[in-house]
Amino acid sequence: MRVLLVEDQADLVRHIERSLSRSDHEVATAADGPTAVKLAVEKHYDLIVLDVNLPGFDGFEVLRRIKEKSVLSRVIMLTARGDVQDRVAGLKAGADDYLTKPFALEELLARVDALGRRGGAMKNAAVLDIGNIVMDLDRRKVTKAGEAIDLSPREFEVFQILMQEPGRTFSRDEICERIWEREHEYDTRTVEIFIMRLRKKLDTKGQPSIIKTVRGVGYRLDEAS
Repeated sequence: MRVLLVEDQADLVRHIERSLSRSDHEVATAADGPTAVKLAVEKHYDLIVLDVNLPGFDGFEVLRRIKEKSVLSRVIMLTARGDVQDRVAGLKAGADDYLTKPFALEELLARVDALGRRGGAMKNAAVLDIGNIVMDLDRRKVTKAGEAIDLSPREFEVFQILMQEPGRTFSRDEICERIWEREHEYDTRTVEIFIMRLRKKLDTKGQPSIIKTVRGVGYRLDEAS
């Protein structure tokens, strides 16, 4: 993949860049917010590895400005250990994953590979449709009543889980395990944020949400949605 690494710690940049290159990824780097936005807008990257604390302006502002000018790539945010609010804010801003510092390079590569798979492991039909919602798995597109709905890669993958088995209730833990396919450090709020983002994009004002909350259990998508 083409990866944009946005990080101002030179030693960490060298280590990450070397590891990504050894895994056959093409890597560009930026050490501050303005440069990151400029590069992301000028050239499409498959993935952005984005630190929160940057010179110029922070990672949240980087996300906001990219979304104003271009299509947002997959994003892994790097946050300080224990700073839950940064992780939550990053997911709400459009990030697909997060990694807390300090981290092992093997863990970063696993996250990169997981996003690069684009959810292919869950695919078992070319097109899924429920009510007026159609999900085209080959083209990674979702429409509602014929209108395109712009979902991030992680939003698409979470929604794909629900679309593939309508009527079934999925726990937050199961959704995490299906997306990341391994033991995870994510708390239940991670899934809640992605469900919130999906509802914001897919629900019709004044009508019940298409994604139902099953209290104390998880979420489901009804056949009649």
